[in-house]
Amino acid sequence: MASPVFNAQRLLCRICPGLRGVCGLHTTSSCASKDHYKVLVVGGGSGGITMSARMKRKVGAGNVAVIEPSENHYYQPLWTLVGAGAKAVSTSRRSTASLIPSGVKWIKSQVQEFSPDKNCVRTDDGKEISYQYLIVALGLKLHYEKIKGLPEGFNYPKIGSNYSVETVDKTWKALQDFKEGNAIFTFPNTPVKCAGAPQKIMYLADSYFRKTGKRSKANIMYNTSLPVLFGIKKYADSLWNIVKTRDLNVNLRHNLIEVRPDKQEAVFEKLDNPGETVVFEYEMLHVTPPMGPHEVLKKSMLVDEAGWLDIDKDMLQHKKYPNVFGIGDCTNLPTAKTAAAVAAQSSVLDRTISRVMKNEKPDKRYDGYTSCPLVTSYNTVILAEFDYNGQPLETFPIDQSKERMSMFYMKADVMPHLYWHGLLKGFWGGPGPYRKIMHLGMK
Repeated sequence: MASPVFNAQRLLCRICPGLRGVCGLHTTSSCASKDHYKVLVVGGGSGGITMSARMKRKVGAGNVAVIEPSENHYYQPLWTLVGAGAKAVSTSRRSTASLIPSGVKWIKSQVQEFSPDKNCVRTDDGKEISYQYLIVALGLKLHYEKIKGLPEGFNYPKIGSNYSVETVDKTWKALQDFKEGNAIFTFPNTPVKCAGAPQKIMYLADSYFRKTGKRSKANIMYNTSLPVLFGIKKYADSLWNIVKTRDLNVNLRHNLIEVRPDKQEAVFEKLDNPGETVVFEYEMLHVTPPMGPHEVLKKSMLVDEAGWLDIDKDMLQHKKYPNVFGIGDCTNLPTAKTAAAVAAQSSVLDRTISRVMKNEKPDKRYDGYTSCPLVTSYNTVILAEFDYNGQPLETFPIDQSKERMSMFYMKADVMPHLYWHGLLKGFWGGPGPYRKIMHLGMK
């Protein structure tokens, strides 16, 4: 017969399943699994690889695993420059095998089901894998199919998208082949990763057309579902000045719902007048697709009503399951989804998990820091940095709302190096400490 103490422990874990393996009652899973890891990371994007490196140093080799099906990993912020012909797509690619830290198990599968009540996940090959702590870093999913006429429309010329490795070179081809007419750039009516990217390629197209003598024949249009050009007023004011100076046309609250590639027509719904549409012919079309959480996450018990991982915005710990944590684009954190946000989150999450493992209360808070290097030409960038409150949180003691050549080279050359050799190895947690130095401790 089981002891009264054991029965009390079992009862408590039934009442609060998320405590399993955290409160010290027991560390074995009720999942029928032979594969068990102290820390299991789901997703091998920037957040997943970063946290696997940090966790391996914390709990030791052999105790951490990453579930990720992809052979290759891409530094996607570089695709803005790839789509404008300034970088080759190959420079954004590394093999996943080369990035998984030594001592971390790479499970080359896809998660099919989360079972947080049992502390396990099931993969597409039928394996059940149990964990003591789970980090969800799934990223988000592109939904080109939610626009009528796509993705098959990419088989036609004059249409591209910097958001996919399959279509980013088509953007550059469309720029090169442009003769005269409308060059249209879109922003969807969903959350997106790197919310500045849909307009960055517009500014680069403008620069390219000027450089090649085509600008006078181009009517450049930015059709965005948003009611603003950019969400942070300080940077939006600078961008509006650029738009006016360069004769760019911005149509707010216009959402792309259909592409007719055989006719070179794009159909937009006017969101302030539901059901009303307008059709534009295009000579070039850059599509930013609708985006959303992965289906496997949406159907789990880990999400909020919108399907995003439901975590505490300060500690990055799940609101219901205290041994589950999240990072990056798959979460419901109310900040922009960028690699810079992942860096800042990784530092906080590292500290949070360390405290939880010791049965201590997390004491480091994520302030929502994110960054968006707004590329405005082939040699200038406005470096937007801000927090949860939409307030600028700038690293350098200068006005970063101004276009600067130095910031372009940081975006194009320094940040990729920092990504591959700093962030993914778990050594870069964002510019917070340097910001204090730069501002003499005033920020």
